[in-house]
Amino acid sequence: MVPTTLSYAVRFVANMDEAIRFHEQQLGLKLRFRTAEWSEFETGTTTLALHLASKANPPGTSHVGFRIPDVDAFCRQAMHHGCMVVKQPAEMHGMRIARLVDPDGGEFTVSSGGA
Repeated sequence: MVPTTLSYAVRFVANMDEAIRFHEQQLGLKLRFRTAEWSEFETGTTTLALHLASKANPPGTSHVGFRIPDVDAFCRQAMHHGCMVVKQPAEMHGMRIARLVDPDGGEFTVSSGGA
């Protein structure tokens, strides 16, 4: 098994301004940057991001992403063990990323490369 680290958690929100205000004022987090659809907070080695909700990702749901050394090898091994790969490994945002589904039907991503 390859070493895996949690690299980010995404919270899907209905209202970006309200969500940022909550995370800053109630949780004391420092905003790293914001856009209309995506914002990130300083939280140490794992990034907490907010993303506008959609039909596929309703408000209050979450998504996690893991950093691994080799996305392609991880996906081959995961499929061998019955995990479903819903988006094959591809270059995106300066790294190699794939999307999979866990046994409970929750989607997660794995990535390697990049900064």
